[in-house]
Formats: sequence, C-alpha cells, structure tokens
Amino acid sequence: MNAPAPLGLRRAVALADYTTWRVGGAAQWFAEPDSLEQLQALLAWAHGASLPARVIGAGSNLLVSDAGLEGLTLCNRRLQGAELDAGSGVIEAQAGEPIPTLARRAARAGLSGLEWAVGIPGTVGGAAVMNAGAQGGCTAEVLESVTVIDPRRPDHPFELTNSELDFAYRHSRLQQEELVVLAARFRLQAGHDPAELSRRTSGNLHSRTSTQPYQQPSCGSVFRNPEPQKAGQLIEALGLKGLSIGGAQVSPIHANFIVNTGGATASEIDQLISAVQERVQAAHGLALHTEVKRLGPFEGLALAA
Repeated sequence: MNAPAPLGLRRAVALADYTTWRVGGAAQWFAEPDSLEQLQALLAWAHGASLPARVIGAGSNLLVSDAGLEGLTLCNRRLQGAELDAGSGVIEAQAGEPIPTLARRAARAGLSGLEWAVGIPGTVGGAAVMNAGAQGGCTAEVLESVTVIDPRRPDHPFELTNSELDFAYRHSRLQQEELVVLAARFRLQAGHDPAELSRRTSGNLHSRTSTQPYQQPSCGSVFRNPEPQKAGQLIEALGLKGLSIGGAQVSPIHANFIVNTGGATASEIDQLISAVQERVQAAHGLALHTEVKRLGPFEGLALAA
C-alpha cells in the first residue's frame, strides 16, 4: 500500500456495533466519512490498494458474517443533511440521512409522499438501493434521481434517473452494480396540511411499532412477500413463531422478523433463515427469498434475492 492511509481509517472494527441485528465480525478496514471529499479519498485509497470496498448505512437489511469482511467497509451515516422546497415539493437529501427523519420533516413542511417511511430503519441511500417500502408506499414512487459514484472512479459522480434504476418490488439495479449512492432527489406533493400529514405519519409509526418487534435487534422484514401471499402469514401458519437456533428466534410478535434474543451469531441467524425457507418450501412449494443482503462468507444455502 504505497498511498498514505486517509484520515479516519481504522483497523479491525467490530461490525456488530454497526448493524441492527448486532451481529457480525470485524472489518479489515473501516471508516465513517463525514464529507463527500473524505468518502472519495477513502474509495480512491482502497482502489489503489486493490481492496474491495462497500458502503453500509444504518446497517439494516444486512447480515454480516461472523468471519468479518475483507477490504474497506464504509459507514455513511455521518453524511446527513437534506434541503426541502415546500413550494415545489423537491427534496435533496444526502445518502446517510435517516429516512424516518426525512419523513417527519416532509410532513411538517406539508409535503406528502413519505408518510410510509417513518418506521423504516434505514437511510436514504439504503432506501434507494432496496426500493424500501411499507404501508402501501415505496421509494420508487417518489424518487426522481440519485447521484452515485463508481468506487473505481470516485472523482466522477453522475446521476441516474428513476427510469434508469430498474425499480421493482424491493429491487433496483443498484443491488447488482458496484455503485455508491451519494445523494437522492425526491419529488413529493406540496400544499398539504402539515398537521394532518404529521398525524398520518405518527399513525403509521404506531401501526408498525405495535405489530413488529421493535424492542429487540432485527433487520426489519427478513423475507420478500411471494405476492399475492404474505411471507409472515405463511410462516405463522406453519407454527414457526418462536422457532429458535441459539440466540436467533422467529419473532413471536411478527413471523417475518428474526430477532437477536441476546448473543446470537450471524451463523445462527443464517441457519434459522434456511430452516424457515425449507419448511415453507416443503409445505407450500414456495421459495421464500430474502430482503437481507449477506456480506462475507457463509456456509448455509439461504436463498438470497
């Protein structure tokens, strides 16, 4: 590694501290950039050192291997900030901005279209990558464009429009391509009553927190719904609520959540995912695919997206 290491770079950082499941081994190299320039410098360093690089946000929808991750792992949660134009309905948000925070700000500004997002445990960048959704809404309906960079050419940001992102249910082209989201542009409906939007937003949050296990570490929903069926209903009908492997458990509150009851490992969670998939496949002939992105080596055969 000939180039000097950028500021903020750390070795052997436990990723369990940066994922909502609270599991995962150490990153070989880790950093939390607080500016675009620092992010670009870190990616340039990794490319020059021939190291793989990836970006995580709030650490939801991620299952990080107990063996940890080689190369550079960047957490973008310090890259926050958003500008709202109440007249046009346009929002410009950085990738690390928490999507629930943005939903509340939009409601207070009389901008409708993000009320569903108040309970999503992720960032703007993650929402764009996953086409996050809830309560009948999704990112694709309100996202105009994203600004991204290729880690191999970090000095050349470029824009991808909604139509270029190939959005589908919990899918975008960003899941296949090694691009890093820097910012997103949303267009919401302006001119709504802020008090009414705030009430609706709060109602959506209450609905989620009262029916989902928010008090225990999880990744959010584990499985994609095999429409028109609902994954949680299929799992519950098989009596799998409460099924455990080690510290990993199918939530007794909502069957499409796997929770860390304390001391779970990524391997135990992965094994439980596979066990649920096998039971649903045997009973219904349906392959449940995960919303979760698995990073690092796993021995199991859990079906990914």
